Amino acid sequence: MKRKPMKELAAAQRRDIAALAAKSETEIDFFDMPEVRDWSGAEVGRFYRPLKRPVTIRLDSDVIDWLKSYGRGYQTKANLLLRHAMEANRAAPRARRRVG
Repeated sequence: MKRKPMKELAAAQRRDIAALAAKSETEIDFFDMPEVRDWSGAEVGRFYRPLKRPVTIRLDSDVIDWLKSYGRGYQTKANLLLRHAMEANRAAPRARRRVG
């Protein structure tokens, strides 16, 4: 599902944002803004998207079939699996990092 592009800001909104940007953190009054404590409804990655680069990779056909068996988005699934392996490897001690 494609997201619609953001609406252009009104002149008053741009003026308010510029005024806030000119202030330091300590000058901004957050008194009437409630603190968010429950993040259960938050959408991960809604506003942040890491840069993507097209690559060519050769995978075994059974691996591709397995990824595609989950439906659309098999490349995204492959990216998530590789990211998980990368983060697990970063967390591992140096001696365990050798593969092969």
